[in-house]
Amino acid sequence: MNCDNKTVTSEPKGTSSGSVPHRAATCGVAALVAATLAHATVYTLTSPDDIVVGEDQTITTVYEDTLYDLAAKYSLGSEEIIRVNPNVDPWLPGAGKQLIVPGRHILPPGPHEGIVVNLPEHRLYYYPKPKRGGPIQVISYPVSIGKMDWRTPLGLTHVTQKIKDPVWYPPESVRKEHAEAGDPLPPGPVKAGPNNPLGQYAMRLAAGNGTYLIHGTNNPIAVGLAVTHGCVRMYPVDVAALFPLIPVGTPVRLINEPIKIAWVDGELLLEAHPPVDAQGQSFEPDLEQFSELLQKAVGDTTVAINWDYAREVLQKADGVIATVGLEADNPDAPSDDATPSMPTPATPPVTTSSTTATGDTTTPTPPAP
Repeated sequence: MNCDNKTVTSEPKGTSSGSVPHRAATCGVAALVAATLAHATVYTLTSPDDIVVGEDQTITTVYEDTLYDLAAKYSLGSEEIIRVNPNVDPWLPGAGKQLIVPGRHILPPGPHEGIVVNLPEHRLYYYPKPKRGGPIQVISYPVSIGKMDWRTPLGLTHVTQKIKDPVWYPPESVRKEHAEAGDPLPPGPVKAGPNNPLGQYAMRLAAGNGTYLIHGTNNPIAVGLAVTHGCVRMYPVDVAALFPLIPVGTPVRLINEPIKIAWVDGELLLEAHPPVDAQGQSFEPDLEQFSELLQKAVGDTTVAINWDYAREVLQKADGVIATVGLEADNPDAPSDDATPSMPTPATPPVTTSSTTATGDTTTPTPPAP
């Protein structure tokens, strides 16, 4: 399937390096950054082995807030914040509401280099090459991915071209879709400007003979949704920040990892997102896949797992990291004749027993662009 473009050229304005808006946050495994950089996407790691970054927050709304504005402010896709606050009107949350802002992430599996896009998570990670003696960092942004019948491809590709002020040449398939929806596109190319869905910056990928892009948008409210024609779409401020950092040739790995596991200091952490099938549609989590990931994460270590809670986290799939197991020789771990007290809020009271790593195995959405 094609992206939102068939051919993209740039306006004759030249390429500008631009400045990089630095919206950084604290990282659970990093030294604290300045308080003025509070809501964020840049995480400094203390070692290459760190795999959990960021922190969850609780905020109080003011009258003017919408969940879509808050999503952009806290570097989230709209569905990320709606999913963890399901009983709140996204357009009119009202003043004085306590909201969860999910900002803690387990880094995706695989090499920590170049760009990694995890489709179920609707999130992009960029690992800049550290300078000699400099910090190890990862930069993360929410993204939109391909919708039904316009799936975003999987696998390893790379950036082949960078385009400032791209011109959009809609393919006939996209023109037909718009016409059938009662929103016909004007004839000819769409020049750079507020009506161009590619935004101000685009990076072409080798995948699909160059028909897929990482680009901005003229409809920021839809960032974080499966709404594109296969491209990876970013907030305008985010793509403006990322664009000057990415050299041509940067590797891009597109993965489908709805379940992420981390084994940190004797705790088994689980992060689950709605799985995405080959057509870009969500489906029920695979509990067997969780069991396989569990075995890989903890190896032969004996772990006391709250299986009922783990399944609840998988079914909820809201992206919030939960502690679902403890090392068996940890004094806080549940014994065979005890009910565990997991260090995670809202853990249901269940009875568990020690097991090894091989143990048993819609939300409201904003208008489409």
